[in-house]
Amino acid sequence: MKPVDVLIVGGGPAGSTLAWALRDSGLSVAILDKRDFPRDKVCAGWVTPAVMEELEVDLEDYARERTLQPISGFRLGLMGEKEVETRYEHGPVSYGIRRYEFDDYLLRRAADTGATLLTGTPFRQMEREGDGWRVNGEIAARVVVGAGGHFCPVARAMGARPGRSERIVAAQEIEFPMTPEQAAACPVDPEVPELFFTRDLAGYGWIFRKGDYLNIGLGREDNHQLSRHVAEFTDYLKAQGRIPADTPEKFHGHAYLLYPHALRRLVDDGRLLIGDAAGLAYPQSGEGIRPAVESALLAAQSLLECDGRYTADRLAGYVERMEDRFGRRQAGPGWLERVPVGLKQPIAARLMRSPWFARNVVMDRWFLHTHQAPLRFRAGTAA
Repeated sequence: MKPVDVLIVGGGPAGSTLAWALRDSGLSVAILDKRDFPRDKVCAGWVTPAVMEELEVDLEDYARERTLQPISGFRLGLMGEKEVETRYEHGPVSYGIRRYEFDDYLLRRAADTGATLLTGTPFRQMEREGDGWRVNGEIAARVVVGAGGHFCPVARAMGARPGRSERIVAAQEIEFPMTPEQAAACPVDPEVPELFFTRDLAGYGWIFRKGDYLNIGLGREDNHQLSRHVAEFTDYLKAQGRIPADTPEKFHGHAYLLYPHALRRLVDDGRLLIGDAAGLAYPQSGEGIRPAVESALLAAQSLLECDGRYTADRLAGYVERMEDRFGRRQAGPGWLERVPVGLKQPIAARLMRSPWFARNVVMDRWFLHTHQAPLRFRAGTAA
């Protein structure tokens, strides 16, 4: 194929957003992904209005043929304790989407605005060629962007060692269409996802209904006996009558990094990382779609400022933008993480019973990030 200016490895929200953001920039862009789209993707699947605004998604158009579940509240609490329900009266505070549809929509839109799609094509190798790279022996690119998730091969090429020195969050979840009988008996309000924090405060589980689809999952800051924790969680939900007794047993796993503790470098000569490849999930919620989208918008601005010279020092503006938006990474655990669980657990139990804390801290700040305005971006202008 013809040489390209920007090769993006990974067709998820980060990669497709970057390609879309570079529309009308004069740069040629290609997206490489080992999967054909649409494809199944493990994810709880909710996005805030801020994400849709940043992506300039026409909600009415999107909802015509796809799932767009308005969310107007949440139920949350420690597992085994009474939950607190928080309701919002002024429009949806989030939307439930199916990644099968959402990712395909963003990728097709990127193609419609000029990106070349190389789906069904795995990344095999990359070699330095002049001031650029040659990928798979046949794709010449001036800069390669890693957007392939936690195990992104570009991140590996830049020195990341998934599963070795990194402190990961591991999750298992399932999303399945309920039978008419299951849907009729399901007590979960589609507008009110339910969150269950584990008693050791190492993670949380959830139930989320999107029409006739049910999404169930649990994530923890370690993967030690994760399957056992998931089985105990689903048994608990069945005993409470929250999910069908015949819920499928085969859950799917994935891993990601929380931004404060991710050790991966973001840029190198002719290379940079965005989305989960860079380790950007929010520390309290583990949510990664908004950070992925925003990292892509910040990367687009930085690439445009390079004026065709993609050396590490010229890409350093991306690192500065990321720190301005998400803060500096921590060399080790924060002070709260050093507090013994035995001391934190009774305090957490009390706080979780507080409607004020549930709404203003857990939901508004940790999950919805209402204190952060959406990024504004136009090709060639400041984000």
